[in-house]
Amino acid sequence: MLQRSLRRTAQFSRIASREPKLPPHLIVGTRGEDEALFYLRREGYIVIARQWKSVMFPGDLDLIAWQDDCLCVIEVKTRTKRSDIFTAESAVNEDKRTTLRRLARAYVRRMPMPPPHRRFDIVSVYLELNRPPRFEHFAGAFAWSAT
Repeated sequence: MLQRSLRRTAQFSRIASREPKLPPHLIVGTRGEDEALFYLRREGYIVIARQWKSVMFPGDLDLIAWQDDCLCVIEVKTRTKRSDIFTAESAVNEDKRTTLRRLARAYVRRMPMPPPHRRFDIVSVYLELNRPPRFEHFAGAFAWSAT
């Protein structure tokens, strides 16, 4: 119900021309993050942060969630069509992973106790026209350290 309300509010904003003037790729990315958040909630994750930023490092962490006793740092990649050659998750290259690791370490340092388990996930969201969103979830997509 909350997800439907969010979609209707976004539709109303577009109709009323009150939607912020963002580039199309950022609008698609934001919608993909919304869809990924609700997908993860349906899968039993507890989402605790969204678009977390550090004052010390550039970039952001799309979603941070708990799955049981595991802290999951989740990168969301959204596409409007599926390609067998360039999948959404392939956009998380080594530079992006380095940025995510740096931000995740900064986030964990702020916690009162380090989590017993932690991992990086990638959620690919495909928002194809006239189709429900499709998700591919890669739990433990890459290691906490670059070794």
